[in-house]
Amino acid sequence: MQKDFMRQALVLAKEAGRAGEIPVGCVVVRGGEIVGRGRNRREETRFAASHAEMEAIAQANGTLGSWRLEDCELYVTLEPCPMCAGAILNARIKRVWYGARDPAFGACGGVMNLFMEDFPHCPALVGGILEEECRQVLSEFFRDIRQNKRLT
Repeated sequence: MQKDFMRQALVLAKEAGRAGEIPVGCVVVRGGEIVGRGRNRREETRFAASHAEMEAIAQANGTLGSWRLEDCELYVTLEPCPMCAGAILNARIKRVWYGARDPAFGACGGVMNLFMEDFPHCPALVGGILEEECRQVLSEFFRDIRQNKRLT
């Protein structure tokens, strides 16, 4: 089941990549049903907070009519950054599943782990779900950017 939801997040990540965004996708799940979907849209919106997790959380809030997502789980292709980890904490999401680790901005172990701090509501954390596929989508995106820069 976890891999199925991560595959849904990967579909969104690839969609983001085709749109020229860093390919990260996310879904929020409650009771086995996706209630929020998001992908990176920073270039499109020109808004720094348009990360996949933020978009998926906002959609889940709208779908469920509440800012509290305490009975929800979040699946994201790349380890959340500090901003997204903060939103996850504030939404009271119960579990986070991520694909690839982010050694540059990761706030769930890559650089630091906000979920290990003494917040009143910290989610369980599971990394490495379809890790290779998630990493490959990112690697191909950045490889293509480097190749295109060399050609111009």
